[in-house]
Amino acid sequence: MPSPEPTTLDPASRRWTLATAGVCLLALLVHLPPTLATGLGATGVALAFASWKRPLPALLRALLAITMVVAVMAFTGMQFGRDTGCALLAAMLAIKPTETRSLRDNRSLLGFALFAPFAAFLLDQGPLSMALGLVGVLSSLVALHRLADAEVTLSAVPARPLQQLRQVGKLVLIGVPLVMAAFWLFPRFPTPLWGVPERALSKPGLSDEMSPGGWLDLIADDTPALRVQFFGATPPTSQMYWRGPVLADFDGRTWTRGNPLSDMPPAESMRAPTVWDYQMDVEPTDNRDLVMLDLPVAAPEGTRLTRDYSTRTRLPLNALSRWRVQSSAPTRFDVQLPDAVRRQALQLPAGFNPRTRALGAQWRREAGGNDAVQVARALDWIRSSFAYTLNTPFPGRNTVDEFLFDQQAGYCEHFSSAFVFLMRSGGVPARVVTGYTGGTYNRLGDYWIVRNMDAHAWAEVWLPQRGWVRVDPTAAVAPERIYDTLEDRLGGARAGGAGLISIDGLGQMSDWLRRGWNDMVLGFDAKRQTRILQQLGAQQLGPSGLAALFGVFAMIAVGWMAWLLARGERERDPLLRAWHRLGARYARLGLGREPHETAGAWAYRVVAQRPEGANPLVSLSRRFAAARYAADEGDNRALIEDLRRHRP
Repeated sequence: MPSPEPTTLDPASRRWTLATAGVCLLALLVHLPPTLATGLGATGVALAFASWKRPLPALLRALLAITMVVAVMAFTGMQFGRDTGCALLAAMLAIKPTETRSLRDNRSLLGFALFAPFAAFLLDQGPLSMALGLVGVLSSLVALHRLADAEVTLSAVPARPLQQLRQVGKLVLIGVPLVMAAFWLFPRFPTPLWGVPERALSKPGLSDEMSPGGWLDLIADDTPALRVQFFGATPPTSQMYWRGPVLADFDGRTWTRGNPLSDMPPAESMRAPTVWDYQMDVEPTDNRDLVMLDLPVAAPEGTRLTRDYSTRTRLPLNALSRWRVQSSAPTRFDVQLPDAVRRQALQLPAGFNPRTRALGAQWRREAGGNDAVQVARALDWIRSSFAYTLNTPFPGRNTVDEFLFDQQAGYCEHFSSAFVFLMRSGGVPARVVTGYTGGTYNRLGDYWIVRNMDAHAWAEVWLPQRGWVRVDPTAAVAPERIYDTLEDRLGGARAGGAGLISIDGLGQMSDWLRRGWNDMVLGFDAKRQTRILQQLGAQQLGPSGLAALFGVFAMIAVGWMAWLLARGERERDPLLRAWHRLGARYARLGLGREPHETAGAWAYRVVAQRPEGANPLVSLSRRFAAARYAADEGDNRALIEDLRRHRP
């Protein structure tokens, strides 16, 4: 008759279970906002200590659950999305140990904890998520192994963790063929089978609007936004303007897109003879704005170009995506400006920035209506009197007047906004263009990294006979902010540069490994799957044929797994398991126990054939027989450990 389930666990198994839950929780916390993740992690540690001796009262646990839900929802602004759901899961996992005491409770905790590393893949599919997920899963399997040992009365203390890890590792390796068959052969779908809600908290990235101070978090973020590999010639850094949303409407504080451009086809343009051919790996942003080198020649599949040559994707960029693009610099761009676009490019909100309006009108009179003269005069003024800084005061009502006439210091957001307003005040059509500039060259992979901190805003002015012309007022005062890459500032060089044993070199190696992960794992889509199969001779293998091929390999893998498991079926009794393994060690020397032999008879036969060092086997056989057949109440834990340690 099976022994009853113990009401409590030994301290070592309980510590292992709690540590496993912590590892699984960490896999999810690293992808949540730092403030929220720190709070949830600290709460989980504190509650684990508070409930170590006994579970917390039910009423207190209910209050904790309500408090955690309210705190998470308040942090996310009462919006539900992928990150909100994952944060709620992390909160519930953090308080789960407060009701955990018995063997069954600990199994429940481990089963619940396994949801965390899998939920983390909804937020990030990078190698860190995979590594933490694998550690969490392996640790959970070892913990479940320990709980299974603890369930048997004869083993109050389970096997050592390294032994259990080896046993779990063997089971995991048995399943590797099935996993590989699923990865390489399972038909890839172009769209998910089910909808995944958007994030409640936006990720760093460009948006459809620009307000004072709105870019500070973006400029301080050094995570990659895209990685670019050029095929053939590479443009100089001064020409790496990655064009994003074009903002033409201004309400006195915020720049937004303009409606007149939404339904118009791309404007006519004449291009320079040099064409840049490149491939972009774009990190997910959860919006539909795709940046491209100024100006794209054509819209890649799955996107469309607006009249101002900003690019919009048909589906949100909520996963890593790859785009092959060609771009070339315009020599003439939208020379025949439609009236609707002209009116939009001259629009000014009433009642804002009177000093700038007056200055623009004065400059127009003095320039005799020459738009190019006004542009040059504004750049000369900025170059001689302004400074670049991120430390700016909180703006008032007339943001442009304050910047141009009072503080005269700011960053790209201030320079581009004030410049466009000043040009419009002088009758020069102008608009704000947002995107990125420059990039960091990675020597290991021969590609460029464009980071969120490379986000930039510049201006475009419309000049007769030329059309839209790029003007970067920030570069006039701080060219190092625009043209110098991070590599240049650190003293590297494209041809040589610092070695890999340096901060810069380690950073390049880390990003190169991440790009390899993106290419080999995240970038393995339906097209690449088809291309690989064609190289192996499967030229006309459609979805049905691919499914059949996967089924064949899956059946082979499952059959192999079943054979191995049946061949090495695990003995549930840890004492018998240790005894059988001892016999297997002697069997390798030709001294295995015969089925008809008792433990004592076998031990004496071994002593007769190998007198040296065999006496411990006799002692072990007597202790084993007493524990199994004489209901000996001795210390079975010590016997199991001695059986595991003994070697012929």
